[in-house]
Amino acid sequence: MTMADLCREAFRSLEANKGRSLLTILGIVIGIAAVIAMTSLIGGVRNGLISGMGLNAARIIYIGSGYPLDDDDLKDLERVIPDYEGIEGTIDGYAQVRIGDKTINCGITGATPSFLEMTGASTKIAEGRAYTQGESESNSRVALIGRNGVEAFFGSPGAEAVGQSIRLNDKNYTVLGIVDDGMAGTEYCNVYMPKSTVQRDFAQGRDGLSGIVGLTREGADIESVQAETIAQIGKLKNIPDEELETMVSAWSMKSSIDQLDTFMMSFQLIMGAVAGISLLVGGIGIMNMMLTNVTERIREIGVRRALGARGRDITMQFLTESAALCVTGGIIGTIAGYLVAWGLAFAAGAFGLDMGTVTGMGGSAAALTPAIEPTAIALAVGISILIGLVFGYYPARRAAKLDPVECLRYQ
Repeated sequence: MTMADLCREAFRSLEANKGRSLLTILGIVIGIAAVIAMTSLIGGVRNGLISGMGLNAARIIYIGSGYPLDDDDLKDLERVIPDYEGIEGTIDGYAQVRIGDKTINCGITGATPSFLEMTGASTKIAEGRAYTQGESESNSRVALIGRNGVEAFFGSPGAEAVGQSIRLNDKNYTVLGIVDDGMAGTEYCNVYMPKSTVQRDFAQGRDGLSGIVGLTREGADIESVQAETIAQIGKLKNIPDEELETMVSAWSMKSSIDQLDTFMMSFQLIMGAVAGISLLVGGIGIMNMMLTNVTERIREIGVRRALGARGRDITMQFLTESAALCVTGGIIGTIAGYLVAWGLAFAAGAFGLDMGTVTGMGGSAAALTPAIEPTAIALAVGISILIGLVFGYYPARRAAKLDPVECLRYQ
């Protein structure tokens, strides 16, 4: 028999006992659904956490130095360390604003458009736009404010803020965009402005950059780049070796992301083991049903053998039926798993459990979105086929070893 004939016969046999077949594959459906739901939710949480850190979180190195560094120093670093795609520095400022009976503390970050793009701040702009390179170079008094700043400055979270002005240190700044930065409350507000504007209005007379961020190239060894960065800063500023470790630092989120991946993998393995018990029970149910099928179809086996079917043909027939049963369960389980994942994500959003709550940042944040991964679907189908072959092999071989004469005499 060809594979097409085997599949046709297998599904015809399953259709003859629909109720029993559905009950038999229930364990497979539950196990696969649990694996898919767990995998997609964990992937969604991971993607949300990484997105909250920034799109390039794993490639970013944060640089600190007890010796002031300026833009020329950054150019030198970028020149001598080719693994950097770019290095940007910020100039920070601070302003306190009194509105009615409230005092708003504003942390001001002076940054170039490249810095916003590098750290992912530009991707979090929910309304309006980022300032351009031209606005940055011309010292324009423009700003991006955090979501909670809309309520702090304009009295309502839904107020129209883009295009309006905020007053800091007796100067007006036009709001170009609203950033979903995850900050909660109305007593503090993040404000982004062009670096040159902050240097002129908030940091006059201050030497050096407040913060430095480097974006490494794809595939670069982060730890090696960190060590080289510290060494090169020591050479640029003539820092004695005994002071280098305490005066210069370079760290990245990669280690945190690796720890997050390890934790997620451990949790995934635990949940997978629990789901595996359901799959084992489902596999035993498959074997039991196939043994019952063999018993019920002994005379049919005898007729097939009398018509020239070989033992391996009988084996393939029952193995195909077992695999078809499990694949059907795997498909139903995959669909059910994603439906469960989306249902749980929707319920989490309805009860206020979004990615802001997960990350502990609060405020406005992205909803939990399950991650649909083709590898998980392929794994589910593969596991289903494997279960069908493993637990269907014994019944299939038992059917193939039956004596044809005894089978024909069976009533």
